[in-house]
Amino acid sequence: MAYQIITDGSCDLGQEIPKQAGITVVPFYVTFDGQNYRKEIEEISVREFYQLMVDHPDQFPKSSLPSVQDYVDAFTPFLKEGKDVICLCITIKFSGSYNSAKTAAELLEEEYPNQRIAVIDTTVDTVLQGLLVLEVLRMQQAGFSFEETLERIERIKPTGRIIFTVGNYEYLIHGGRIGKVMGTAASTLGIRPLIMLREGEIFPIGIARNRKKSMKRLIEQTKEHFSKIGESPDDYQIVVGYGYDYQEAVEFRDQLLTSLKTYSNITDIDIYQIGATIGVHTGPYPIGLGLLRKYEK
Repeated sequence: MAYQIITDGSCDLGQEIPKQAGITVVPFYVTFDGQNYRKEIEEISVREFYQLMVDHPDQFPKSSLPSVQDYVDAFTPFLKEGKDVICLCITIKFSGSYNSAKTAAELLEEEYPNQRIAVIDTTVDTVLQGLLVLEVLRMQQAGFSFEETLERIERIKPTGRIIFTVGNYEYLIHGGRIGKVMGTAASTLGIRPLIMLREGEIFPIGIARNRKKSMKRLIEQTKEHFSKIGESPDDYQIVVGYGYDYQEAVEFRDQLLTSLKTYSNITDIDIYQIGATIGVHTGPYPIGLGLLRKYEK
């Protein structure tokens, strides 16, 4: 039996990739005034979102999760077609999107007893979530069954990492993602944080004195990570994620590739724009990379 891949707006795959692949994306909402919420991509573009942040640095936007009804609306057409559903949600440590999807699935189980709905806490977010969704697409294209796909998802989930930095601490402090005392001290000193997401949570992994040094350290941290786990980057999918500044992302990607070529056979890395769901916490200048082991490795 065929299954439909559904994910939430945290996946940051843009518009074209899901459209071409037949993946359904349930968007998050974003607001700048705390009252009027708009669906990301559908009602406010990612570019417009970042432009508003850059133009109004004193404003701190908020995001809101998809509702239970949003997921009911997303699941129902495929269940009616007789399809099963695999729904991949942002880490529950960051959002209740998983809970909305789970509730929607429970509401629909009685009406569609012959269909299965698997709601998965991916334990990741943003470009790394996008990587996982694309790996599930590869599994589907390879002909794996519903059960085989779920088993492989659980196997590769723990290998995912995001290694990134931000322009300043302000948004992390405002969003409650980092301690105010640490953030205020760091802001005063003008240092840049190095952060890793693993197993659904973010952890500080170092600091740098400026933006260029912070990006250099991300590349060094990537090499150290592969050395520590004793695995080759060749067995992983790797992408670069950025916020407002695409040209900076290209430069970072090229530097990362130069490093990777010294210890892998990787010759190209895709660049994805980090969306509003995560951008409200990072500000307009996040940059980093996501890596995830390929399912067949």
